[in-house]
Amino acid sequence: MSKRSLAFLGAVAVSAVAVTGCSSGAGSTGGDATAKPLFDVSSADLIDTTPAGTKPVDKVTWNLPYEPMSLDPMFSFNYAENTVDSNTCEGLTRITPDLSIENALAESVTAPDDKTYVYTIREGVQFWDGTPLTADDVVYSLGRQVGAESSTYWSDYFTNVASVEKTGDREVTVNLSQPDALFEQGMSSAAGAIVQQAAAEAAGETFGTPQGGIMCTGPFKFDSWEPGKSINLVKNENYWDKNLVPKVEKLSFSFIADESTAVNALRSGDVDGQFFYLPPAGLGQLQDSDATISFGKSYIFWSLRAIQQTGTFSQPEVRQALLTAIDSEAISDVVFQGVSIPSAVLTGPAYFGEGEAAKKFEEAFKSFEVQPDIEQAKKILADSGADISQPIVLGVQGSSAVHEQTANLIQAAGQAIGLTIETKVIPVEQFGNVYFDPKAREGLDGFFTTYYGNVSDPLDVYTTFTPESTNNFIKYDGAADELKAARAELDPVKRAEHTIAAQANVMRDLPWLPMGDLPVILVQNNKISGATASSAYLGYPWAATIGGVE
Repeated sequence: MSKRSLAFLGAVAVSAVAVTGCSSGAGSTGGDATAKPLFDVSSADLIDTTPAGTKPVDKVTWNLPYEPMSLDPMFSFNYAENTVDSNTCEGLTRITPDLSIENALAESVTAPDDKTYVYTIREGVQFWDGTPLTADDVVYSLGRQVGAESSTYWSDYFTNVASVEKTGDREVTVNLSQPDALFEQGMSSAAGAIVQQAAAEAAGETFGTPQGGIMCTGPFKFDSWEPGKSINLVKNENYWDKNLVPKVEKLSFSFIADESTAVNALRSGDVDGQFFYLPPAGLGQLQDSDATISFGKSYIFWSLRAIQQTGTFSQPEVRQALLTAIDSEAISDVVFQGVSIPSAVLTGPAYFGEGEAAKKFEEAFKSFEVQPDIEQAKKILADSGADISQPIVLGVQGSSAVHEQTANLIQAAGQAIGLTIETKVIPVEQFGNVYFDPKAREGLDGFFTTYYGNVSDPLDVYTTFTPESTNNFIKYDGAADELKAARAELDPVKRAEHTIAAQANVMRDLPWLPMGDLPVILVQNNKISGATASSAYLGYPWAATIGGVE
């Protein structure tokens, strides 16, 4: 299974519970488009982090929307798993709250040529049991993810890794079969997390489970996992980075899946904080509480996938016409209560990075329009001569108002230009199958999904549209050459040019239709502050800066 596939399980788990009581008129009939949305979030409002807490705290309870499958970082490409692991298992480098990358367990990283990375291991770092971090642990942690037989969920980043070797007492060298611009960046995610070889080998298949636990070097130590109840971490007093030694003595994770129950727990103080993954209906209830709601810079976006190679929706011109007719502002206001940010492309400003490459991405981003144009949409269909005799059937997750309301708005847009769009409700327990089982996709032309990349490079998302990607269900190849060139290009400006060319093709053919950017939604009660608010919380020790407030 590729690193991408597991991202969607979090979306499935969350969208099932994040819609239990819509407010402001956004009910099950599709919402009242005239009602004022609860929020008015724009890109300019998004933050990196919250003010650091200053006082020690005995215990912080944080809620997860579902119980993790594993805490082994090799199997952690999912929301809840990474929310825990980012505080326990760290990599040679790490993403930071402002979505840049810094050294972590690596004291330095050098590239003597385009296919070689040399990591010098930071001296004096210890695992929680007091044993030193060694180059052998690094070789083991990365090496176990190399090769077609590896079961890692991060395989995309290791596609071009030829070998991982110990080349000194504190030195590890990674050799690539060809230049790969995503490898070094990807190591800042959980893909590059380092575990203790001895502990992992001793635990075997139980490593990362309630029975086997984990052994890493991060600011919080694994203490216990009570299945169905909680995961408990404790402060690592000997953490190497003195700027991130926690003020919190114990960090406990609960697994409250029902949104209304989670909101009540936040309001009552039973839970101190939570990251929400789709704008929840209950967020309005928290506006009247002592909780602080923050909106952070985010890699997450909402989209509609085409999933069949035949039928009405398989024709790019039909998808172009439909997107041209869709009112993104209505999706933001009605479905997401003003929290989502309309975007004409899949990779918004959080992905742009910095420097000249960022300027190029921003310029390309501004060249796309998000305003609906019904007459233009009709013209696209008429000029294309597309066969629209068959209905477009969209899979809608049962019990999800977010899915239902989005589908209602898209049905209306389709009807306005002569497309017949139908929905098929899939029970929440079965919806995850559409990502992995071709039989589950039979009879469907598309479905809605959240998605996110891991680094500030649009290429990290667009590699999904290479023919070999496990998430490219329609085997789209319209950007394959530019994507191949981009991945092999280490100069960020030249890589941006290739990626922008690939993006133009993707946005012309629309294998996925962008439905809006979704900021990170962070809720903390009034007793604490300091959690990372951006998407970096999935790879940065976001709880290490939490403390009590005066």
